[in-house]
Amino acid sequence: MSVGQVLLIAVLALPALGAVAVAATPRDRAARLVGTVVAALTLLAAVLLVLGGRNWVAWSAGAPAVRPWHQLDLPWVPGLDLRFHLGVDGISWPLVVLTALLTLLCCAYTLWRVPAGGSGRALVALLLVVEVGILGTFLALDLVLFFLFFEVVLLPMYAIIAGWGGADRRRAARKFVLYTLLGSVLLLVGVYVVVAAAGTADVVALTGGGGLSRGTQLAAFTLFALAFAVKSPLWPLHSWLPDAHTQAPTVGSVVLAGVLLKMGTYGLIRVAVGVAPEGARWAAPVLGVLAVAAILVGSLVCLAQDEVKRLIAYSSVGHMGFVLLGVATLTTTGIQAALIGNVAHGVITGLLFFLAGALKDRTGTGSLSELSGLRETAPRLAGLLAFAAVASLGLPGLAGFWGEAFAVIAAIQVGGPLWTTLGVLAALGGALTAAYFLRLLRRVTHGRPSTAVGRVGPGLAGAELTAWAPLVLLALAIGLAPALVLGVAEAPVDALVGVVFR
Repeated sequence: MSVGQVLLIAVLALPALGAVAVAATPRDRAARLVGTVVAALTLLAAVLLVLGGRNWVAWSAGAPAVRPWHQLDLPWVPGLDLRFHLGVDGISWPLVVLTALLTLLCCAYTLWRVPAGGSGRALVALLLVVEVGILGTFLALDLVLFFLFFEVVLLPMYAIIAGWGGADRRRAARKFVLYTLLGSVLLLVGVYVVVAAAGTADVVALTGGGGLSRGTQLAAFTLFALAFAVKSPLWPLHSWLPDAHTQAPTVGSVVLAGVLLKMGTYGLIRVAVGVAPEGARWAAPVLGVLAVAAILVGSLVCLAQDEVKRLIAYSSVGHMGFVLLGVATLTTTGIQAALIGNVAHGVITGLLFFLAGALKDRTGTGSLSELSGLRETAPRLAGLLAFAAVASLGLPGLAGFWGEAFAVIAAIQVGGPLWTTLGVLAALGGALTAAYFLRLLRRVTHGRPSTAVGRVGPGLAGAELTAWAPLVLLALAIGLAPALVLGVAEAPVDALVGVVFR
């Protein structure tokens, strides 16, 4: 077994075994420490996947469109020709690392603060189970295996929201489950349609169409797109998101926004576009219109929000709209924009939810009408909030800029009245993004300190700085050196675009 295969197994086995070890550790703080160590080892294994086995050779006609750096392909259910097939390439690796990083930061955060509602040991164990599901989704190269990992996330995420969330947590958790189950049913039907028609569930063999008829591809793409639209979530299937984010504990919101939503956009690229390229070409204009609608609707709703976490949640709808617009163009530039937009959103929104949680913990409220003057009482927290906000609105030099800019450029490059109009409207949506984040900063950080903010001290806990610093540095690093993401994704994206228009 090669080193790469060992690392693939380790990335999944470590958090799975870690969850069992955490649950079996009797002392609560010791269990949280064990979980944090396991999450750190998982991050190390995820980062090391980039070493060795990388294939930077440009794609050529006739070559497989998916060429993993490392892969593990073992018999799983021989009677059904199902295989335990894992692999990692430049499309999945940045998301694997992001998942491992955010899980580590959330586990480390629980060493300092455990939200009310249950034991820290149970919360960390659930976070590790969620990590297994998300990482497995990004690594699976078998459609049935992909579906199973996709489903692993559902129940532990429900338990996190329902167990440690806010006052209305159970309703929000039920809404999350019902919407996600709808997406799961659609995904299962789509997987069945493809596997029954092609006779295989292997993603490598299926990418590019795998001999599927046009009708099968159109049906499969429709099912996949709807399923992944629920998970992302994309407008108009997004209404579960604000409630889930508002009620979830801080670490739950970070994982939910940072990486769980990316399962949908990753699936849209890897599975929907890759397996059903004819369906993608057929639906591209509709996807583009829905993407721009998400950008504009999300931005306008944010301008009317009066609660910090709901505003950040609705901002995710707009940001995922830029990701969808990039995918809808079916160009190298557009899909690269979607990939870097995914990573940037995970980094920046994870930081925003950490800061929103810190603000609510200190003041006891998230209402904008009760928050003002934060820079007078807690200038460091106000400064970090301003940094995260301007990164999210797409300030050049920070991570949020590249995904939005490239998505607009890709739409303009496609040309024609429709795509040019969509590009212009998306750029307008970018301006609205700046408007609602600047409104947020004006309401929260400027003016005379409100009664709630007046009680906030200027200090920041060491655990908070430890959890936030990597995200601040990544937002800067990706903004200044986008090749950290775009460089590793260049070859596989070229290959994917090549088979879409083959």
